[in-house]
Parts: sequence; structure tokens; C-alpha cells
Amino acid sequence: MPLFHIRSLATLDISSNNIEGEISASGVANLTRLVSLDMRENRFNGSIPSQLFRLRYLSYLDLSSNLFSGVLSTDVGYLQNLEVLNLDDNFLTGNIPAEIGNLTNLQRLSLHQNEFSGEIPDSVLNVRELRYLDLSSNSLSSDIPAEIGSLTNISTLSLSKNILTGEIPVSIRKLVKLETLQLDNNRLSGEIPLWLLDINGLKNLNLGRNNLSWNNSEKLSPKCMLSQLSLKSCHVAGPIPYWLSNQTSLNFLDISENNITGTFPLWLAELDLGTIILSDNKLTGPLPPRLFQSLDLSVVALSRNNFSGGLPENIGDANEIMILMLANNNFSGPIPKSISNIYRLLLLDLSRNHFSGNKFPNFSPESMLAYIDVSSNKLSGAVPVNFGVTTSILSLGQNEFTGPLPQNLSKLSIVEHLDLHNNRITGEIPNYLFQIPTLQVLNLRNNSLEGLIPNDDRLSNFTSLRILDLSNNNLSGKIPRNFGNLKGMIETPKTLSVTVDMFTFSIEFSDLILNWKMSIQGVSSKNLGIYSFLDLSRNKLSDEIPTTLGGLKGLKLLNISRNNLHGRIPSSFGGLESLESLDLSYNNLSGEIPKSLGQLQEIGILDVSNNKLVGPIPKGSQMERMNNPDYFANNSGLCGMQIQVPCDITSQPPELSPGAKDYTGSKETWFVWEGAGIGYVVGIFIAVLATYISGYHGIAPKRKQQHNFRRR
Repeated sequence: MPLFHIRSLATLDISSNNIEGEISASGVANLTRLVSLDMRENRFNGSIPSQLFRLRYLSYLDLSSNLFSGVLSTDVGYLQNLEVLNLDDNFLTGNIPAEIGNLTNLQRLSLHQNEFSGEIPDSVLNVRELRYLDLSSNSLSSDIPAEIGSLTNISTLSLSKNILTGEIPVSIRKLVKLETLQLDNNRLSGEIPLWLLDINGLKNLNLGRNNLSWNNSEKLSPKCMLSQLSLKSCHVAGPIPYWLSNQTSLNFLDISENNITGTFPLWLAELDLGTIILSDNKLTGPLPPRLFQSLDLSVVALSRNNFSGGLPENIGDANEIMILMLANNNFSGPIPKSISNIYRLLLLDLSRNHFSGNKFPNFSPESMLAYIDVSSNKLSGAVPVNFGVTTSILSLGQNEFTGPLPQNLSKLSIVEHLDLHNNRITGEIPNYLFQIPTLQVLNLRNNSLEGLIPNDDRLSNFTSLRILDLSNNNLSGKIPRNFGNLKGMIETPKTLSVTVDMFTFSIEFSDLILNWKMSIQGVSSKNLGIYSFLDLSRNKLSDEIPTTLGGLKGLKLLNISRNNLHGRIPSSFGGLESLESLDLSYNNLSGEIPKSLGQLQEIGILDVSNNKLVGPIPKGSQMERMNNPDYFANNSGLCGMQIQVPCDITSQPPELSPGAKDYTGSKETWFVWEGAGIGYVVGIFIAVLATYISGYHGIAPKRKQQHNFRRR
């Protein structure tokens, strides 16, 4: 890099340029007058050259958001004039070097989101000028240094998302300048010390997801005035702590995953919070209309409680709400029409309640609503279609919607997930559904659809579909040969994504999306979010199974049971290399089970029962583990160890010659789709969304696209 030859250079800022490669050690050594170096948000890789730590005039060093790896050199201790060191968001490993303690002028140290391990070095306590210390999102272990309170200038201390143990050190009470304390997502234990609330300047306190407990019986008069508080999963019991009523500056409150009882107090609604997260508790009663008079309300997450009654009619007055999550309660009555007035609403989850009525709110085409889940209610009437064009996830399953699929659904031009299972939908499947290029998941299970499955050449442009469930309908005709061109089922499936705004998060949806569950056994549940499956079972499909299905190498599950299919099992099924479950039961299939099924390495369930199959059950390591004879029952003449029927060697066809292929793949897992309750990891871009999902009060800036492949 030519800039490295300018020996008199004092300031170098090459941030956010997507520069790749390693830093030249010899080039860095030339910059002997350098005072400030900013190389953040690029693609630099390799180790950080130790020569960089010999630049004695350096006071500012930012290498964050790159791909640096390896250990951090002990030579970092030579930067005696350094005031800011930011190595966030890299792949640095090993221990934090004790030589960090030599940087006595350091005011800001940020090592967030790396792979550091070991203990927090006690030498850090020598850096008495520190004002900002962020070691979060690493693998640091052991106790927090007992004398952490000696860093009396610190205003921000973030140690969250590590493996830290022990109790919260008493010395923290000496940090009189402390404004932000983040210790969440560790293994800290003991009772939360109430003296934390006596630190006058404390504004942000996050202790969630530890083994800590909160004594809710104490009467408190905090000296601090909090802006953000998270006591998520801190064993808080009883009513919502009344001392919060005096926290008039509170903007963010997360006390989810506790054992809180009682009703939603009026005084809490009068605090005019921006974010309120009370999910996973035992709260009851109606919501006070006063809650929706707040002009600052942006996130309301009350899922998995026992709230009841109708939603307040004035809910639409809170038009700054971006996230509204009320799933798994006992709300009833119609969904208020005014909810469509919330023009900033991005995510709406009303699933698993008792909402009813046949007039669904009409959202404007300009609506920002990207995610809608109203599944598992008692909504009726025609399938609603008045949603914004930005809708990516629409889950209407398990209701009482009737009539045909409306043409206006075709306006959802970027929808990725469409779930209408378990309704009373009639008519034929419209062609336009198979022409939405972004559609990844289509679930029409258990309706009264009839006619043919659309089959035209445009299916080859249907590149994203990876989950298709048309089971339990009255569909007839052939299985389309063009299904073999569904690229989403050929390639390794990609995680469902929703693009809304400038921030990206990886979210485990426990109550948000479609969510299927296994009702018997089969497909492993390690990561259902990247599964690909095709379920056409329980219809009236006829003719032979198209051989083209054997090209769907990404399929994990193929279920075409309980139809009127005949002919042989295609030998091409041996190409279903990812298949874990194949169900061909209750058809009129004949001939032998192709031997190549025994070569499938992922197959766990093969159900060919109730057909007209003959000959030996294929051999193979996976096949020999299938010891349930029901999978092979009621055929014409199968034999094999699985059903304890010996095969007549003289009647068996010859073995395949070396190199010959006779493909057949199978495995079965029966899924029951439900309108909600998934647990699947989804990449979703939504500003502010992180506040609820991660239980963390801040919104982290977007990871650059270059880092999307990272492990986090």
C-alpha cells in the first residue's frame, strides 16, 4: 500500500473501503510518526502485525469489523500513548494479553465479539484512565476481577455474553461514574445486590440471563434514575416491582422470563415507555387503554402470559409502534380496525389467542408491515389480502377462513413465507402462487383445495421455494415433472430472510413464525430453519412418480403417501443425498425397492407400507437400523431382516456391478404444521427489533455485508 511509504504521515483513515488482504508488516513499520490509524470496516485478514504495536506515537487505533485472526501480540503493551483501542468484531483468539495493563493512558478498550478466552487479566485494573471497557461476546471465564471497582473513571462496563461465574463484585459500588453496566448472558450467581441502585449516575442496567435472583420483597428507593433496565430471567416473582413507578426516565424495560403475577398496573402504562417486554410471565387481566396513549411506544412484547379481554380500541393511537407481540394469551374479540393506523408497524404477532370476526383490518399498500402472524385464532371470512407490498412473512394458518385463494395475494410480490394451513379454503391452487420468485415457504396443508397442481414451464423460474406442503387436500392428477426444477430443493437451503431496514440480526423465533413440529420421529431438529421438504400426502394424486424428483438433492423430507400413485419407485431417488425421511405408504406402487436406497447416508425412515412391493429390502448401514416392521407392512412379497422374512437367494436379482448406479432415496418424518411455535433461526433486518429478541437494550449497528458468513 503506497500510503505506508509516507514516513511523515500522522493520521490515516481508510475505513469502510472493503479493502482485502493482510497488513504489510514492513509497510506499517515505516509509519513512525503515525498518531491515528482507522482501518475499521474492511476485509483485512491474517494476524495483526506486531510492528504495528511499535508505533510509539500512536494514540488512536481502530481495526474493528475486519477478519483478523490469531492471538493478540503481547507487544500491544508498547503502545504507551494509546488512548483508544478498538478491535471489535474480528476472530482474535487466545487470552487477552496481560500487557494491556501497560497502557496506562488508555481511555477506551473495546474487544467485543471476538474469540478471546481465559480470565479477564488483573492487569486491566492498572489502566486507571479507562472510561469505556467492552469485553462482551467472547468466551471469557472465571470470576469478574474482585477489584474491578478500582477503575473509578469508568462510565461503561460491558462484560455480557461470556462464561463469567461467581457473584457480582462488591467493589462495583465504588464506580461512582458508572452509567452503563451490562453483565447479561453469563453464569453469574447469587442475589442481585440492591446497592447497584444506589449508584447515582447509573442509567443502563442489564443483568438478564444469568443465575441471579432478585429479592422483590424489599422496599426500594433507588438513588439512580434508570433509562434502561433488563432483569430478564432473574427469578423475579410476585407483582411488577412497584419501585419502578418512580423511574420516570425509564424508556426500556425487560423483565421477561420470570414468575411475575398480577395484572398490568396503570402506573406502568403511565411511565410512557418506549420498549416494554413482559413476555413469559403469568400476568392476567386486560391491557389498560392508557398504554397506547404513549407517543414514544415502539416495542410491546407481552407474549406467553394469561392476558385476556379485547384489545383496546385506541391501540391505533400508538402509531410509533414497530413491534407488537401478543402471542399465546387469551385475548378475544375482533382485532381492532385501528391497528392498521400504526403506520410504522413492522412486526405483528397475535397468534395463538381467541381473536374472532370476519372483518380483518385493512392495511394500506404503503404499510411497512413485513411480518404478520395471526395464526391459531378463530378468524373467519375470506382470506385477507390488504397488506403492504413489503410483506415478507404472512401466517394465517389454523383459523376459519373460507373461499378460494384471492387474486390479490399476487400483489405480495416479495413474500417469502406464506402459511394458510388448517383453514377451509376451497377451489384450485392459482398459478400465480408458483410465480412469486421470492417465495421460500408455502403451506396450504389441510384445506379443501382441489384440481391439478399448477404445472407450467414457469416453475423453472420458481427458484427460492424450499418448503412446500400441500398435504391433506383433494388435489388430483399427476405430480408435476417440473418439480424437479425447483432450485430451492436442489441446492443447500438458505436461511429465510426478511429485508426491512438497516440493521441485521439473527433471531431464534420461539413464537414468531410458521413453526412445524414433529409428531412422531424422523428429521433431526438441529436446524429446521434450513430444511427443505415436499409434502403432497393425503390427496388424490395418480399416475407414476416422476423420476425428476430424484434430482432434488437438498430435500430432507419427501412425503407422497396416501395417494393413488402406481408404478415403480424411481431409481433416481438414489440421488436424494440429503434425504432423512421418505414416506411412500398407502399407494399402489409395485416392483422392488431400488437397492440404491441402501447407499443413502442420511436416511432414517423409509415407509413403504401398504403397497404392492416385492423382493428384498435393500441393504445398507442406515437401512439395517430401520427395525420397525410397520414401515414395510402389507406388501405383496417383501423380504429382509427388518420384517424377519428371509430372502430366497436364488430368486434375488443380480448385484449391481461396481460403479453402476441404481438410485433410490428415502426417509420419513411426519410434520404437523402449526400456526406458530417454531424455533427456527431467521435472518431479519429490522431496526429496533433487537430490543425484544435479544433482550438487550441497545441496537447494535449493522454488521457489514462482508461478515454475513460469520459463525455468529
